[in-house]
Amino acid sequence: MHTGKQLLGSALALATVLAPAAGLASSHREAPFITKNPKVDGTDFYMFNSYEASRTGYVTILANYIPVQDAYGGPNYFTLDPDAIYEVHIDNDGDGIEDLTFQFDFDTQLANGGTGVELPIGGKMINIPLPVAGPLSAPGDANQNVIETFKLGVIRGPRRATTPTLATNLADSSTTFHKPFDNAGTKTIPNYANYASQFVYNFDVPGCTPTGVGSGTHARVFVGQRKEGFAVNLGQVFDLVNMGVSALGVTPANGQADLTGAADQGKNIVDDKNVTTLALEIPASCLTKDSSHPIIAGWTTASMRQARVLNPTATFSTPAREGGPWVQVSRLGMPLVNEIVIGLKDKDKFNGSEPKDDGQFADYVTNPSLPILVELVFGATGALAPTAYPRADLVAAFLNGVPSVNVLSSTLYEALRLNTAVPATARASQSPLGAATCFDPPADNAHGPTLNLARNGCDPAGFPNGRRPGDDTVDIELRVAMGFLLDQNHAPIRGAPLVDGAATNASQFGTAFPYLANPIPGSP
Repeated sequence: MHTGKQLLGSALALATVLAPAAGLASSHREAPFITKNPKVDGTDFYMFNSYEASRTGYVTILANYIPVQDAYGGPNYFTLDPDAIYEVHIDNDGDGIEDLTFQFDFDTQLANGGTGVELPIGGKMINIPLPVAGPLSAPGDANQNVIETFKLGVIRGPRRATTPTLATNLADSSTTFHKPFDNAGTKTIPNYANYASQFVYNFDVPGCTPTGVGSGTHARVFVGQRKEGFAVNLGQVFDLVNMGVSALGVTPANGQADLTGAADQGKNIVDDKNVTTLALEIPASCLTKDSSHPIIAGWTTASMRQARVLNPTATFSTPAREGGPWVQVSRLGMPLVNEIVIGLKDKDKFNGSEPKDDGQFADYVTNPSLPILVELVFGATGALAPTAYPRADLVAAFLNGVPSVNVLSSTLYEALRLNTAVPATARASQSPLGAATCFDPPADNAHGPTLNLARNGCDPAGFPNGRRPGDDTVDIELRVAMGFLLDQNHAPIRGAPLVDGAATNASQFGTAFPYLANPIPGSP
């Protein structure tokens, strides 16, 4: 076990990688190039020990894509890109290189073998202009004109060195899984909860015989639209932190959030949006190195082909021709990294990078700009940035894991880390501040914070030990940015209860896989 002093010292010596110093928005439209390709824009990544009853021994992974979906976004809803691949990576030996990859490969087709739904009109069969021809109630419904399916492959070792082994859909022994249609509205899908539940599939992880789970149980997968679960005061944050700080002498103006006020001030501007979720529930023993090494690191990526040639006579199936090697265009592990930490000139580079190469982004971590921005806006009221450089507290907190909880190795890189041996906290008992409340502050800058599981509200099963939907990562990371893990002499407002006014908690989510709420319908 590392002591706080040992951890801080090693962090100072090895502070050559990226850490999410803090953030004020999830990964939505976070880099210039990805705004051109919303279908492959990763928005959030969750990884936590399942807290559904009877699912002890499983890890749930949620990778969200396609940001800020309006529920009324028809007639062409939010299909995933059939010319891209979406991947979830697991590193279980701490070298920043994936040991296990779950690869999603999507296909989008018109019904009836590609001709689509047709109606007899004036003696001719005419293809309809809409993605559905009537109400939907089950996979493969005859009224569905646009059909999305996917294959789920498992790769062991580096992701491009081995051909994926396809998972089998245990419902029909095929390698094809269906994605539900987006929630167009209550006339198209009268009971979306019942409809979507039919798209939760059982499968067995190729190459793994799980331990620590009940006999006869399997891994699960679901891909489909969900209600946006991330809470963020997006507008005011990116309007030069247009908030008040009443505790520091700046009275919030009408409509502004109070940076030191109540956690929930009704400022969740994305509360009426949907996302598309790639959800997995995997036996922990299929993810870890072995029973003696329960800690894993995870992240999600999306990749496109290097070359694209537009088809001048485009068809539904071939609007363009794509080829060449895969090029990664999206990456997400710990939340909020690319928006607030990475400089604008390097945001696209970060999206294409791999964790093992994170040393190239060192200066953005050790000398973060967000705290200085907060000071520029609110400094006259005493909201001063920490003065400890390099910011080894950030390196220690986000790149090496929590001491005694989820330290995987001494190698530092950006990823979400989870100790699969830490028991899940039941939804009713979860703290939105997660494991961030489990530390006693350091006495001085020569020591790191001390883990104290007896602290009031401590929830070691929460962020940054993995991440659950109900963990309020914005508030957590804002406080860490302003010095929560430093001593008072180097962090003037280290104890301030900073918030963005958009709160989240576990009660807003389900008690069972895939946990995220059903999507908002396009019409009531």
